[in-house]
Amino acid sequence: MNEVIKALLERRSIKDYTNEQVTDEQLEQIIKCGLYAPNGMGAQAPVFIAVRDKQTRDELSKLNADVMGASADPFYNAPCVICVLADKNRSTAVEDASLAIGNMCLAAHSLGLGSCWIHRCRQVFESPQGKALLEKWGVKQDLIGVGFCILGHTNQNKQPAERKENRVFYID
Repeated sequence: MNEVIKALLERRSIKDYTNEQVTDEQLEQIIKCGLYAPNGMGAQAPVFIAVRDKQTRDELSKLNADVMGASADPFYNAPCVICVLADKNRSTAVEDASLAIGNMCLAAHSLGLGSCWIHRCRQVFESPQGKALLEKWGVKQDLIGVGFCILGHTNQNKQPAERKENRVFYID
């Protein structure tokens, strides 16, 4: 089977991580794959903020949990979080950033890492605390949060769920 198709069929959302950090080389490769994702009119609207600093990662986790009214870690102990934002003035901002997250999840899988798309990025970066973080980091563009891509090493070996029927229609 073609390696790309094999990876697409085998990649799973991972929700159990070890403490081992993603290496610089792995992170750079994953982000590069996000940068090369398809995007509307070649605008390259997605912006990535890679967080491996534990204190900042934990702060983002708490802000995300607060949106849900929960106390559990919504990042499942993953040591690396990529915040994916996009230019809110682009009509394809969400679509472009979504494709980038998909590319990064697939790239992580190809490197033997786990990944998962975590929601509530928009709410986190619309909050006063989220806006303060962007300011602190020097991110000044007019952005909306689209998703968090969590990354890390895992011992979890998830199998795919059965695919639902009646979801494909062929018109010849």
